Amino acid sequence: MVNFCYVYDCCLKFRLQLLRYLLVEIKNGIFTSDKLFRLTPSVSVWNSCYRSCNSSWAATKAILDQELKSIKNAGTWKEERIITSRQDALISVEGKTEKVLNFCANNYLGLSSHPAVVEAGKKALDKYGAGLSSVRFICGTQDLHKELERKVAKFHGREEAILYASCFDANAGLFEVLLTPEDAVISDELNHASIIDGIRLCKAQKIRYQHRNMKELEEKLEESQGARLRLIATDGVFSMDGNVTPLRNICDLAEKYKAMVFVDECHATGFFGRTGRGTEEYFNLTGRVDIINSTLGKALGGAAGGYTTGKKEVIELLRQRSRPYLFSNTLPPPVVACASKVFDILMDSSTLTDKVKKNTQKFRTEMKAAGFNVIGDDHPICPVMLGDARLASVFAEEMLERGIYVIGFSFPVVPKGKARIRVQISAAHSEQDIDKTVDAFLDVGKKLKVI
Repeated sequence: MVNFCYVYDCCLKFRLQLLRYLLVEIKNGIFTSDKLFRLTPSVSVWNSCYRSCNSSWAATKAILDQELKSIKNAGTWKEERIITSRQDALISVEGKTEKVLNFCANNYLGLSSHPAVVEAGKKALDKYGAGLSSVRFICGTQDLHKELERKVAKFHGREEAILYASCFDANAGLFEVLLTPEDAVISDELNHASIIDGIRLCKAQKIRYQHRNMKELEEKLEESQGARLRLIATDGVFSMDGNVTPLRNICDLAEKYKAMVFVDECHATGFFGRTGRGTEEYFNLTGRVDIINSTLGKALGGAAGGYTTGKKEVIELLRQRSRPYLFSNTLPPPVVACASKVFDILMDSSTLTDKVKKNTQKFRTEMKAAGFNVIGDDHPICPVMLGDARLASVFAEEMLERGIYVIGFSFPVVPKGKARIRVQISAAHSEQDIDKTVDAFLDVGKKLKVI
């Protein structure tokens, strides 16, 4: 006999099938009242259910195996390399005897392993513990959470800020709270997946405009004037192409048509603009964007977390209704303390921001002079275009053999036929690091007949 309680460890379909067989046994007098109290169906019932469930899995497995095979055949299979050191410009990788230069991290300011940032995390771990075991509104808000929110708001020149477990959560929790079926959200077609998913959750009219096409954006604004509220949603910097949204034009159109502007600044906060205040500062538009979302998991320490900052009323409403905020554990104290220390560093000096800019200009200039097609604007994201997915994968492996850690990006992360090596420049890189990387690109480029 098999104990019926084990059923609850099985899949839902398995349980339903088991119940069907039990009903048959009861009807046929096999499953009697004495068994009912012991909750033990016969072994034949258990075996029948197992065979049924196993048969279903076999069909599912065949479908998944075919899908996985097609990914490998297309040359777009993504292997995860194992790093055995802290995140930095120079890292250790499993299988490599020597350290390699990392040119594909979001560690734009090189602060992921900064001694002061690490020390702040250690002190918070000792004082506040590993975590809160709670969401914010129950017993998950400590003084350091509120302190970080004040620093975020001050850094961006906004009234209030709210922390999330990630910027993906911040984007998921924004649109459904602010917008109703009477409203409209107008989104750039190449916005990040988290913005797209967040928009899908809301009930507003959903409108897309061609990437950075201001003529079409204005047409969409004209067409949607019957909406109660309209929100233009865009990335500040688009992460795959390294290009910048035409924010001045967007803000001008928003003002003309009485719309709000939302910008995701994940690939701008801390290092883009004169003092790292992001796309607003880059265009000298400080204060014109209504809502800013960004991350603590890239330039701002690289650990985890995201936030929304803007008007007080917007933030208060998010605290009351934003589902990712209400139903997710609060950020761990060490993570909060690390990010808080990063804001102290940024508000004290723009030295790291200046270095990122200098390194970016050097890399872009030398790569273009060598004959590579490096797209994007004057941004540390430097996509080296190759086109073919297999070529991008082989190119990345050849670079690793020369001590340079980069990754090939291909479909579905980027459109088919637009595979690339996405290089990301950091303040942690030295001029010698960049020279070595450019030399490696030249060597591999010639070997694979790219240049």
